[in-house]
Amino acid sequence: MKELIPTINEIVKYGLLPNLTISDKEKLLERNLVKIYDLYFDIKYEFDETDFPDFDQSLLPDIRQNISSNFKDFGFYKTILDINDVNNLTDIALGDAMDDLSDIILDLLEIKWRIENNSLADGLWYFQFIFHGHSQQHILDLLNFMKQKNE
Repeated sequence: MKELIPTINEIVKYGLLPNLTISDKEKLLERNLVKIYDLYFDIKYEFDETDFPDFDQSLLPDIRQNISSNFKDFGFYKTILDINDVNNLTDIALGDAMDDLSDIILDLLEIKWRIENNSLADGLWYFQFIFHGHSQQHILDLLNFMKQKNE
């Protein structure tokens, strides 16, 4: 798990800082999203039953605005509601790459905050919890959007 915080930092910078001048931003973002996905499979912790304070998102900058300045061509995309329903060709939905990255960044910032302010066990527990129920789908959707956009 030594790679977790550095990988988080590589992703969250796009939501914390505007107008970053980094070459190959999308490729670097893609690489680090895949790293986070891979690190999920290595989570090991003992549950920490301490009653910790909650993460305060109100202290963060405007993440969506910063993402917009860093990835100007991120936007809406079409997606399927139920991928397993192969006979239903009409139920589609609208996804948003900026929303995907914003949610991923918020989840990662909370993981990092919990590790640094609560405990490693609390941060890893939250990583496992939020990844399976939330971040994983956003990562898959964003990676798919990036692949389709660049074809």
